[in-house]
Amino acid sequence: MKKTTVLETLDSFEDEFDTEKLIERLLFVEKVEKGLQDVKEGKVMDYKDVKRKFADKWSK
Repeated sequence: MKKTTVLETLDSFEDEFDTEKLIERLLFVEKVEKGLQDVKEGKVMDYKDVKRKFADKWSK
């Protein structure tokens, strides 16, 4: 995560805030960024493959 992202997230909060909320937001932003990077790198699964994978897992 870039420092600018942290600062932008921090700036979106009021002057007084719950630290846990900030940490939750930063973790969320980090996961979204990771997901977008995975898409750019082609690290994705087709919907049908995911559906089949979970159907096989849940049918056991």
